[in-house]
Amino acid sequence: MQDEVVNYFLELISIDSESGDERAIIDRLKADLKALGVKVEEDDAYVLTGGNAGNLYAQIPGNLNKKPILFCAHSDTVKPGKGIKPIVKDGIIYSDGTTILGSDDKSGIAELITALKEIIESGEKLPPIEVLITVSEEVGLLGAKHFDKSRLESAWGYALDTHQVEELVIGAPAQNSIQITFLGKESHAGVEPEKGINAIRVAAEAITAMPLGRIDHETTSNIGLINGGVATNIVPNKVEVKGEARSHNHSKLEQLTSDIRHCVEQAVQHFQYDFGGASFDWKVNLEYEAFHIQESEPVVQIAIDAMHRIGLTPKITIGGGGSDANIINASGLPMIICGTGMNKVHTLNEEIEIEQLLKGKEFLKALIRRYAEL
Repeated sequence: MQDEVVNYFLELISIDSESGDERAIIDRLKADLKALGVKVEEDDAYVLTGGNAGNLYAQIPGNLNKKPILFCAHSDTVKPGKGIKPIVKDGIIYSDGTTILGSDDKSGIAELITALKEIIESGEKLPPIEVLITVSEEVGLLGAKHFDKSRLESAWGYALDTHQVEELVIGAPAQNSIQITFLGKESHAGVEPEKGINAIRVAAEAITAMPLGRIDHETTSNIGLINGGVATNIVPNKVEVKGEARSHNHSKLEQLTSDIRHCVEQAVQHFQYDFGGASFDWKVNLEYEAFHIQESEPVVQIAIDAMHRIGLTPKITIGGGGSDANIINASGLPMIICGTGMNKVHTLNEEIEIEQLLKGKEFLKALIRRYAEL
């Protein structure tokens, strides 16, 4: 007989919830939390995210006189995430290879809600707990950005959104999103190409010169999307390029962003003629700020102690991606990221070990019990 956390996880991943289309999963989670006797509210973040469901915020009052602790996970998945058909084999859960599995982040949700259920039903002393299930995390942390963080009363929090259960991520970078529109001059490619300015070529020269990939141990950049051109017989006059720059160091992030812009300016200058010249439009947006929490801080030490109690060996790491923890930390509430067992996420080869789901549930119960002792 499978543990409840496994069965619950399999149920959750069978509910389609690609970013922006999370109505069904939010309705299910709202009902499941209410069934635990928990006060649950849904906000109107969908008005600003463009989705069809809001964030869920739940409060468990507990019976100990102390500040709450916060647990956060997100309900959306990346694409392709519709019609997920799980395969359980040799202690591992896979998708059938036509979709992602959805363990990012339904493993975190399954572990959290089953842990809460078991610890509430045990009748033991509970600290106050806040639960935040965000929407549209995978498309820019939109749910967390539009949630009213002033409602949070917790001393600190845990985002359940990284890989192996033993991992504790205590830092993550800031990210600038970059959008560049290269403008050239349209002409007939076969009749008078010399009267055109090929925006694709301008963009190519700029991208070739850009510092991309791993810049140093705390800084990266990438160009991920290019769109332009109408037909092969038309010299294209417009190309849109989207990329990003990330760093744990704000000064490095600003310098890298400036260096990328300089490459654009230099490339555009190469395409200036008597009949006209190339130009560009530049947009940069700080998607989220970096955070770093010292290992000595209580939010980290409590998690370490909880792991030791159930025989796990914590691995303290610094992350390279953004998560809801970036947004929560920026609001002034310390939050680290805990692993849930997810593996090969955002791919058709995504998988999760059943043992990790079990460990994740037990870790959260141990974490709540350890906090109750403070």
